[in-house]
Amino acid sequence: MMFSPARRRLVGWMAALPLLMLPVAAPAQDKPALTVFAAASLTDALGAVGKAYTARTGQAVRFSFAASGTIARQVEAGAQSDLFVSADAQWMDRLQQAGRLMPGARRDLLGGRLVLVAPARSRLRLVIRPGFPLAAALGAGGRLAIGEPKSVPAGRYAQEALTRLGVWQQVAARLAPAQDVRAALAYVARGEAPLGVVYETDAAADPAVRVVGVFPAASHAPIVYPAAVLRDARPGATAFYRFLAGREAQAIFRRYRFRPIG
Repeated sequence: MMFSPARRRLVGWMAALPLLMLPVAAPAQDKPALTVFAAASLTDALGAVGKAYTARTGQAVRFSFAASGTIARQVEAGAQSDLFVSADAQWMDRLQQAGRLMPGARRDLLGGRLVLVAPARSRLRLVIRPGFPLAAALGAGGRLAIGEPKSVPAGRYAQEALTRLGVWQQVAARLAPAQDVRAALAYVARGEAPLGVVYETDAAADPAVRVVGVFPAASHAPIVYPAAVLRDARPGATAFYRFLAGREAQAIFRRYRFRPIG
C-alpha cells in the first residue's frame, strides 16, 4: 500500500510516541552536590578524592576547609553539611555527643605524623629529642608557628609533644599561633617564622619548606582523622563516605603522604 509523504510522516510520529512518553533518567549532573566540612590539612588530598568521586559518579563534592574546631562548632550550630572529616577524635566526639552524626556512619580514616619545618633555604639542623634546643634555634626574635592549640588539633599535638619533650616552657611565650595548620605552614614558607610544627602531609605540599625532624610517635597522642556522615545528609553522602575508605581513594591519600587506616 502506498502512502502520501504526509501520511508517512504521521505514521512515523505515532510510532515514536510511546518512546517519547517513557521516563527519562536524570542526568548525572542533576544529582545534588555534597558538602563536606574537613580539616585544613586535608585540602589537597580530599580535593583530589572529590574529583575522582565526581568523575566516577557524576555527583559534585564541595569542600569547606578550616580548623577542625572551627568547622565542628559550625556544624554544632546547625550549618548544612553532609560529611565531616576531623583531624582528631575530640571534635568528632563532641558532634557525636550532640547527636549530629548519622548512627553507624563514623570511622577512623587516616593517620599521620607531626614534623618540625623550616624555610627551604634554612640550613638549621636539629635532632628532636628530650630537651632539644628549640628556643635557641628560633634565634633572638624568632617565633614558633603552630596551630592555635584551643581549636587546631595540630597545635594541640604540638603542645603535647613539646611538653613531653620538656621544651614547651622555653617557647610558650614565643609562639605564632595560626587559625589552622595551613596558616602555620604559610608563616614558615613566607619566612615569617623560622620554625613551625605541622603535619608531614602539609610539609610535603609546600616546596618552600623543608622538614627538620619528625616528632617521636610517643611524644603525642596518635594522629587520627575520623570521618562521619552527618545526620540529615543529602542522598549520596553514605556512598561518598564508603568511597573514602575504598581502594581508589586510599591510593590518592597515600600519594599525599597520609596513612589509610584499615
